[in-house]
Amino acid sequence: MGIFKAYDVRGTYPDQVNETLFEAIGMAAPQVLGANPVVVGRDMRASGVSLSQAMIRGLTKAGADVVDIGMASTPMLYFATAFYKAGAGVQITASHNPAAYNGCKWCREDAIPVAYDSGLADIEKLVKKNSFSTSEKTGAIATGDVEAEYRANLLKYAGGIKPLTVVVDAGNGVMGAFLPHLFAKLPCEVIPLFFEPDGDFPNHEANPIKAENMKDLVAKVREVGADLGVAFDGDGDRSMYVDENGEIIPADFITALLAGEMLDRQPGATIFYDLRSSKVVKEEIERLGGVAEMCRVGHSFIKAMMRGENAIFAGELSGHFYFRELHFTDNAEMAMISVLSVVSKSGKKLSELITPFKKYFATGEINFVVDDVQKTMDKVEATFKDNAKEIFHLDGLSMYFDGYWFNLRGSNTEPVLRLNLEADAADIRDKAFREVKKATGGKPADGH
Repeated sequence: MGIFKAYDVRGTYPDQVNETLFEAIGMAAPQVLGANPVVVGRDMRASGVSLSQAMIRGLTKAGADVVDIGMASTPMLYFATAFYKAGAGVQITASHNPAAYNGCKWCREDAIPVAYDSGLADIEKLVKKNSFSTSEKTGAIATGDVEAEYRANLLKYAGGIKPLTVVVDAGNGVMGAFLPHLFAKLPCEVIPLFFEPDGDFPNHEANPIKAENMKDLVAKVREVGADLGVAFDGDGDRSMYVDENGEIIPADFITALLAGEMLDRQPGATIFYDLRSSKVVKEEIERLGGVAEMCRVGHSFIKAMMRGENAIFAGELSGHFYFRELHFTDNAEMAMISVLSVVSKSGKKLSELITPFKKYFATGEINFVVDDVQKTMDKVEATFKDNAKEIFHLDGLSMYFDGYWFNLRGSNTEPVLRLNLEADAADIRDKAFREVKKATGGKPADGH
């Protein structure tokens, strides 16, 4: 079908994603997941209301009881699934995608993710066959509201926060509906940007990984002299940060920054970082006495690895930050609370805390359009293997050399090859980038 992705279902509405499809998914899911009851949430997109209703129709036809929590962030859906001791949860969302998109993201009990190879592929097969088991008894529908309990759980970790001025860009995503209630319990002065939930995204896409979507936040932080700024994505599971100077902070530096906060809670704990992260992340975790473990990209992989090692925390270059206390799920509000806590306890400016991490020289993530992702990676590996100190394939192709390293991996969400390269010096970075770019034979998708 093409819309059943590695981690979720996602496509344009109503041609790829529509009510008929979602009712079918709702009928198929209980057969695959054996789940009852199922918590259903949705983000702020206009199509989310009817798609949620269709999903609930399908679930109840299949005999599953439903707890409908209405509009919620994805982290709140995860919390609700665990809170209600539900067999599964589904969030109707297209996350950071543009307005034309919608989709759904599933989890099992205790917010364990459902990926393509752990349930979505089987749901897809049933939907394709139009083969569903109906129940003699229609499932019951209950209305749920966990906002107060969810917020109280987050605030347990906010005790050390001091008065700070924070610019917050909700990007017209779902977080604009809930952040005022959280900040009402914090001593911060908040300058809000685009808090009105609007699935048409009238100001900019709710995707803070793109620098163009951070321009308003950067400008406002500089204008008001704020201590920092934070931007959320559409469904509230990712966040990106700028310091008091309006400089965008790479998400791997936030992972390094929060390592100390997490290791204060549990000295010697394991922290995961995705393999695209700067070398400084591993160095900082180990400097603080923690165990640093590299992991694949993607929330379902990271959550599984965290559970396996009982890791306390994980960070991803895309702005996902994962917490053991929150059922090993990604939570942008918890990440923000943790950043505010670190800044408050340190008595330093955020830029001062980040400066020690600026040891290496990275390209940032660069996308290439290629004819065949795997063949291109094979070609690059053959080109550089004789000079490589280390080669591994945890996720795509990673190659380490004297003075630099790079990772090439196919995107799970777009038809592109992604490159991340880091070097010990700027001239080494630039030379290595030119060589790798040439070896891919691809056309840069983002102007490089």
